[in-house]
Amino acid sequence: MKQRVLGKCGPKVPVICFGAWPIGGGMGSVDVNQSVATVHAALDSGMTFIDTAEGYQTSESVLGKALSERRHEVVLATKLSGNDHSETHIRNAIENSLTALGTDYIDLYQLHSPQSRWPMEETMGGLLRLKEEGKIRYIGISNYSPDQTEEAMSHGPVQSSQPRYNMIFRHDEERTLKFCHDNDIGVIPHSVLAKGLLGGRYKPGDTFPKDDERRLFNFFRGKLFEQIFDVTTKLDEWAHDRGRDIVQLAVAWVIAHPAVTSAIVGMKNPQQVSQVSKAAEWELSTSELEEIELIIGDLQPTWNKDAFS
Repeated sequence: MKQRVLGKCGPKVPVICFGAWPIGGGMGSVDVNQSVATVHAALDSGMTFIDTAEGYQTSESVLGKALSERRHEVVLATKLSGNDHSETHIRNAIENSLTALGTDYIDLYQLHSPQSRWPMEETMGGLLRLKEEGKIRYIGISNYSPDQTEEAMSHGPVQSSQPRYNMIFRHDEERTLKFCHDNDIGVIPHSVLAKGLLGGRYKPGDTFPKDDERRLFNFFRGKLFEQIFDVTTKLDEWAHDRGRDIVQLAVAWVIAHPAVTSAIVGMKNPQQVSQVSKAAEWELSTSELEEIELIIGDLQPTWNKDAFS
């Protein structure tokens, strides 16, 4: 699989990153053996970049099992979740992650979201000390605005940024992606398939079980979902006319952006790995990207998760 350098003088990583949120149970329960088989299929396909987080339910411990004899093959990324960015909590969190993952270092340790109550100077200071101790190799951020990213950069090197970015939700495109590109920060977008909106599976009227977090999102119900479904159906038809499918299109489209290093894609079985991996070799032309823009049109939904159940 094609590889790119992550940020300034960072490690080489494949253009598709294995997103481990689903194998932790974020999209419904997944059998452990199936999860391990999925991770192994990803590694065999060349997806040797894996992203998880302490907040992804059982994801880290499942990865620990899957990587017990293959840790050396992987650029492993995890995230500090929750709203406590005190150094005490950071140290507890990293030790928990190291134990669950069965490793003595994390390649890329990321702040899952900004927490304004904790001074960035102190947070970055704690991360830099972990780096000096060899427990982490690079520092990354997730869901940070350009201003928040710039503040973090003033206290230490930021290797990567993980914004939400896909064909449907593009609010970070003009500012965040450009800022990262201009400052040699690797971009590894999450929600590339928009939690399944770009998966070609769900239709208006479909519901999710209580153990699937997607039941909480506004864009999977009502008129908004109908509008999105109309666009994604046309995108799927466009992809099939070229011998592809909407999943491969969604991934290839993200990879085509010049600021993007690697697209994080969640998968929970080997068949999905096989499907997604084919997107790595699909290079969309300028004219094809223009055609896609015409199909998407002025669809600009907002991302909202609430207590709806």
